[in-house]
Amino acid sequence: MYIFWNNILKFPKFFISVLSGFFLTIVNSLFESLKTPKQGIIIIIALSLLFIFFVQVLRLMLAIN
Repeated sequence: MYIFWNNILKFPKFFISVLSGFFLTIVNSLFESLKTPKQGIIIIIALSLLFIFFVQVLRLMLAIN
């Protein structure tokens, strides 16, 4: 039974490492894309629009005026 619980406790560590690797990969690719001015502007506009979209969706879902 000890081996079972030992294996179960490994899953959160694995989940955290996968999530951190995913976010580091995404952030690294964004910083690489920001090196050229044209792509930097496009990425900043896209991230701004994404943020505005999420704010609007949350306002509508939570009925915040």
